[in-house]
Amino acid sequence: MKSLLFLVLISVCWAEPHPDNSSLEHERIIHVQAENGPRLLVVAEQAKIFSHRGGNVTLPCKFYHEHTSTAGSGIHKIRVKWTKLTSDYLKEVDVFVAMGHHRKSYGNYQGRVFLRESSENDASLIITNIILEDYGRYKCEVIEGLEDDTAVVALNLEGIVFPYSPRLGRYNLNFHEAQRACLDQDSVIASFDQLYDAWRSGLDWCNAGWLSDGSVQYPITKPREPCGGKNTVPGVRNYGFWDKDKSRYDVFCFTSNFNGRFYYLIHPTKLTYDEAIQACLKDGSQIAKVGQIFAAWKLLGYDRCDAGWLADGSVRYPISRPRKRCSPNEAAVRFVGFPDKKHKLYGVYCFRAYN
Repeated sequence: MKSLLFLVLISVCWAEPHPDNSSLEHERIIHVQAENGPRLLVVAEQAKIFSHRGGNVTLPCKFYHEHTSTAGSGIHKIRVKWTKLTSDYLKEVDVFVAMGHHRKSYGNYQGRVFLRESSENDASLIITNIILEDYGRYKCEVIEGLEDDTAVVALNLEGIVFPYSPRLGRYNLNFHEAQRACLDQDSVIASFDQLYDAWRSGLDWCNAGWLSDGSVQYPITKPREPCGGKNTVPGVRNYGFWDKDKSRYDVFCFTSNFNGRFYYLIHPTKLTYDEAIQACLKDGSQIAKVGQIFAAWKLLGYDRCDAGWLADGSVRYPISRPRKRCSPNEAAVRFVGFPDKKHKLYGVYCFRAYN
């Protein structure tokens, strides 16, 4: 007797699709692919896309059947799902799903994400009005009947990483406080990739800080005795993963460009902290945040030798052109400290958002 041999590949298990819109997130199918049958291929034409806060971007994704130029068989509905991968790759955050005429976006992506659909096989995702939290890796998954495939695209943002510690001093933030501290300064907690890129661009900082994956690390470009030893090689030093509630470190924050005007307020007198806040409000602005002074310095080349109050109670000034009495050795945002808010007098940096 002749026997027929069918080789079946069973991949991820999903429940059968249901036609209504509410089922888009939870439907499940069993993927069965016959040997020698048509194979669905999902391709990202670029693995990495660059953009900036406030911009629009397209994450490329197209699907094909192997050995054919057709988008699909036409027998089954195409289901497209975009998710964002977390830094540890253990979870995925739903972004957008489409099947037939049904469309659904999730969380803070609602109203900001759409499929480009420039052709029958185009599953590219358009993200509008990009925010700092959009940075990361995205997975495009296409399902047709018993077949599915995925591609991953990284969205990088132009910006700057800066170290941050509060008025209380170094090593006073647990992980959750570190996240809030960055948000309060118009930034988000930085990823390892962002810190690594900053190190390659010359960031050197001896204090260890939290990163978005829960690790604690710090970048060294000039090895020296207090920072791991002068005979060690430059690099990003890793303290490992620590208790997010109990362990305390500084934090590395990431910020990008902004939709507004950052400026030093010309005022007839120097000001206390409270007077500085009121002076900015009177000028139609708000006292600037630490992330905004770093973004203005790095991305706009802002240069000012006058020390000024910022929203967190610190006093800083940005130097893009090193010169005598104004950071003679390096371009940097110079940190004066956290002076007495009631008695010390300085200028102020303000920020006016554009509508």
